[in-house]
Amino acid sequence: MPVDPLRACVVGVDYGTLSGRAVVVRVADGAEIGSAVHDYRHAVLTESLPDGTPLGHDWALQVPSDYVDVLKHAVPAALAAAGIDPADVIGVGTDFTACTMVPALADGTPLCELPQWSSRPHAYVKLWKHHAAQPQADRINDLAAKRGESWLPRYGGLISSEWEFAKGLQLLEEDPEAYAATARWVEAADWIVWQLTGSYVRNACTAGYKGIRQDGKYPSPEFLAELNPEFRDFVADKLEQPIGQLGTAAGTLSAQASDWTGLPEGIAVAVGNVDAHVTSAAAAALDPGQMVAIMGTSTCHVMNGDELREVPGMCGAVDGGIVAGLWGYEAGQSGVGDIFGHYVANLGAEWTHERLTELASRQRPGEHGLIALDWHNGNRSVLVDVELSGLLVGETLATKPADIYRALIEATAFGTRKIVETFGTAGVPVREFIAAGGLLKNGLLMQIYADVLNMPLSVIGSEQGPALGSAIHAAAAAGAYPDVRAAAAAMGRVERAVYRPDPAAAAIYDELYAEYSVLHDYFGRGANPVMRKLRAIQRKVTA
Repeated sequence: MPVDPLRACVVGVDYGTLSGRAVVVRVADGAEIGSAVHDYRHAVLTESLPDGTPLGHDWALQVPSDYVDVLKHAVPAALAAAGIDPADVIGVGTDFTACTMVPALADGTPLCELPQWSSRPHAYVKLWKHHAAQPQADRINDLAAKRGESWLPRYGGLISSEWEFAKGLQLLEEDPEAYAATARWVEAADWIVWQLTGSYVRNACTAGYKGIRQDGKYPSPEFLAELNPEFRDFVADKLEQPIGQLGTAAGTLSAQASDWTGLPEGIAVAVGNVDAHVTSAAAAALDPGQMVAIMGTSTCHVMNGDELREVPGMCGAVDGGIVAGLWGYEAGQSGVGDIFGHYVANLGAEWTHERLTELASRQRPGEHGLIALDWHNGNRSVLVDVELSGLLVGETLATKPADIYRALIEATAFGTRKIVETFGTAGVPVREFIAAGGLLKNGLLMQIYADVLNMPLSVIGSEQGPALGSAIHAAAAAGAYPDVRAAAAAMGRVERAVYRPDPAAAAIYDELYAEYSVLHDYFGRGANPVMRKLRAIQRKVTA
């Protein structure tokens, strides 16, 4: 029996760094009527595997069964919270952090789930912030520049250590046996859809941004062989797979996944996607020049353009990477909320985000006399260098914790301004800045961003942007709307110009940003390689 259009719902599942969130959304108007969160049991493995096997520097792994547990727990809980008949759900969509890679057998079984591989680090999921493949990324970049590879400029001239090829090359060179046993090198965004449907379809978003797929092709076997002869057939053997377009169905929900989730077997399952990119639909921000910044542990900046431009240091320009018919651009900052969290975690128990925010809000711009560089987790854009690190200038014996806290917020805002200006200089102007993500709760941070950017900040009208975006894609995949644009127009929400810049504050921030830019180029563009040297010494003494 067909579902009544007025009752029809979809489910969006957002896979974050530490948890997965499911939200039940009404198709007619985008109302979010139920949600639930499930924390990953193993969180992020940075020091050791579950059995105690130690990990190296800059490793970040996860356990794939944690992702399935989200389907088993968060989805049924969200349905219960919504109080609907599950038969009214017509589709499900998912999004994931990227680039998060699962080494798997031909049937999708993760390597780490086999007993003989449970103590091998390379058999586990490499999370997006796994940065131990930087040496491989450096070689990819050097060789691509030397050969004049046509795809390199579409990634701002640099490939990240976070992406598929650098992590794959690290797998080959550090554990050849695990590499040989890996039949499928799978984005987690596609792996979870594989678990839902029983079929493996690569999504156009991660294939384009993280998999260096441009104009229907990946890097050539000749290029890969020059990196390492054993890497020649990486694409053909482990990566190549049919590409699913965003907002279409990858398949239908299997009987097993129906048992896990409580959703009806046979409903549409949308092609996988990335957490940042689906949020553009949730914010109804699919027109050229509308930049959406998803601000959480890190920040990802995405926007559409109507023509291809080469933007230095971005994370990619992909035809249809966000929505069909436009070029999708991506940039990002590897550490934002993580920086604030790390700082607070290392203060005394009496210091909280709320107290520091309250104290910092009493200050005028420039009052603390500090400037910081926001590279505590490396720099994603525009320098694309995970070897860079944080810096604080101006500290004195009078400096207080709230001073540093505010300086760190300002540093992340300066980093965002650097990205916005780089896009504008390259001919892709940012006409509207729309903020999304968990950091929206901090009004001081939002006002500082408006002042530093000297432009109004719009705010997404949902606390669950990625999950809502995935639900919107599910509605399109289920045929409730003709395409993602139509679904986003009906189901997405945004509040315009919520934060407006203060002219006096913006003028001071112009002066501080000029000094930030000097430090940015001096430490980040090779004039002083001290940050890389410190990393090298650290690796030498801890090896």
